[in-house]
Amino acid sequence: MAMLERLENVLKTNKVSYKMFQHPEAFTAQEIAASLHIPGKELAKVVMVKANGRFIMAVLPASWRVDLRRLKEVVGEKDLRLASEEEFRLLFPDCEAGAEPPMGNLYNMDTFVDESLAEDENIFFNAGNHYETVKMSYRDYARIVMPEVGEFAIHLH
Repeated sequence: MAMLERLENVLKTNKVSYKMFQHPEAFTAQEIAASLHIPGKELAKVVMVKANGRFIMAVLPASWRVDLRRLKEVVGEKDLRLASEEEFRLLFPDCEAGAEPPMGNLYNMDTFVDESLAEDENIFFNAGNHYETVKMSYRDYARIVMPEVGEFAIHLH
């Protein structure tokens, strides 16, 4: 089953109101935000991290970057580093590389969300490909994914 189909099933099963946007193929979160005319702060991007041998999802605004020192504190691991695409590509067989939705629960992995995203009413994110984006309420996202929320992202000026 393709990610989009899985994602829509999860959202419908959980009675979540959402909107799907199609846009020109885009490979960076900032390109997607620009094509949808939304602030980069409202578009969530996934950064895959390896923490003490296991993969975790760090979710933060498109226009921000991960502060690994802060993320180590939030996760509670000393051995933490960015994972390479080569390392995690096979974990998401139903997604295009780099278009993973920020739902670690669908892949049996922990999800950590930067608190700046939790402050927004809505969240936008990739739907498993580079040309479709989902918009839903952050409250519904948090209810389904149950992420740990912490402060680990730095705003890029």
